[in-house]
Amino acid sequence: MRIFDQAYIDGAFRPVLGREELTLVDPTSEVETGRLRLADAQDAKLAVDAASRALPLWAASSKAERIDLLNALAEAVEARADVLTQATIEEYGGPVEQARWRAGLAAANFRIAAGLLADFPFTRWINQTEVVAQPVGVALHIVPWNSVYNAISVKLAGALAAGCPVVVKPSEFSPWQVSLLSECFHAAGAPSGLINVVTGLGPVVGEALTADPRIRKISFTGSTPVGKSILRASAERIQRVTLELGGKAPTIVLDDADPAQAARQALAIGFTNNGQACIAGTRILVQRGRIEAFSRAIVEAAQAIVPGDPRDPRTTLGPLVNLRQYERVGAYIRRGLEEGARPIIGGEGRPEGLERGYFIRPTVFADVTHDMAIAREEIFGPVLCLIAYEDDEDAIRIANDTPYGLHAYVLGRDLARARGIAARLDAGRVAINGLVHEPLAPFGGFKESGIGREYGLSGIEDHLELKAISGGA
Repeated sequence: MRIFDQAYIDGAFRPVLGREELTLVDPTSEVETGRLRLADAQDAKLAVDAASRALPLWAASSKAERIDLLNALAEAVEARADVLTQATIEEYGGPVEQARWRAGLAAANFRIAAGLLADFPFTRWINQTEVVAQPVGVALHIVPWNSVYNAISVKLAGALAAGCPVVVKPSEFSPWQVSLLSECFHAAGAPSGLINVVTGLGPVVGEALTADPRIRKISFTGSTPVGKSILRASAERIQRVTLELGGKAPTIVLDDADPAQAARQALAIGFTNNGQACIAGTRILVQRGRIEAFSRAIVEAAQAIVPGDPRDPRTTLGPLVNLRQYERVGAYIRRGLEEGARPIIGGEGRPEGLERGYFIRPTVFADVTHDMAIAREEIFGPVLCLIAYEDDEDAIRIANDTPYGLHAYVLGRDLARARGIAARLDAGRVAINGLVHEPLAPFGGFKESGIGREYGLSGIEDHLELKAISGGA
């Protein structure tokens, strides 16, 4: 039984002042694993106090000092990769190979920022005017439960490189992962107050932090409704805001794609991270004349999916994160059936042989029209839709007919044609022929999938203000 009752504030682990507790449950077994004592508004204030004290010194730090810390953070994460992986498996249900990869992402994010910082131009000249990039101030990073290490590290790396102290408000469903990562921050020798971590509820800690006028930058990853509420509240203080929100990504299967290969790719794209990914390709668009053949290919490809204990290296699909998510995704499957969609794999209930745990049968619906809820709304689970299109123009129209615009995928042999279609899709990233992650490229959404960009140079620039200094010559 693990007890999490501390926050990381001002360079030290200290008991939280809040008294509300949350029971923690292993999503694979439904067995209670521990308790989390939630931080409160006073804990939030102490974190901002510490970050505010750290601001002048870190804003004035040299590139060398920042690079040294970023590399030290990478080394600290690498040293604890095994236990970080274990925490992801137990707390979130991520299959072991995926969990190990996610732990590696955090170290890579710190190293990438260190490399970019070496040549980053904090000062530029435009004729006789000096343009200076200075830290925006104390940054608040609000991160979700579905990608803890990557979300925290990529935001933090950009902020530290820019010269900003940070307060991290992680999800209450990830206390072990967050505790381990906080230990890495401490082991790396981060200056007191530079990195602060307080885990509490959004309506308590989140609102206390976003309402603090000393927070000058908010970077939020999560649902679109919460992102909208943060954006509305930030208007009172004109805080700089980056939002990485929901998605309903299309996977366009072109008529020249090999059905068997495309089916395998589409399932991998759709079921990534147990289906709990904002970038998941949950709308599979297939040319109408090929949809029956593709449906058969999906059924065949699905034979390789192995739901089960994420500790087993043979497992490819783990459980959903908690009971609330399990019930939510199950409700969407029932709604799809009620709307007249036909499951070609999956359906209601747990996968065969799994009597406990928050497991959902990996489901692909056929006979889906684009106005159905399962085709319009973000489900955040292993539930995909097959949607027929007539030609390339129709595929682009359907793909763009959504309030979201985070990610998209195009599968096909003719790369010039695929790139031409990709250029016309309303999405912050488009991947051709599979899951592709380029950590140096900007990441963010169009439309209701967010504003601003993360990763690479964008992650640093996102934490800077530009000042023009003219005259004096």
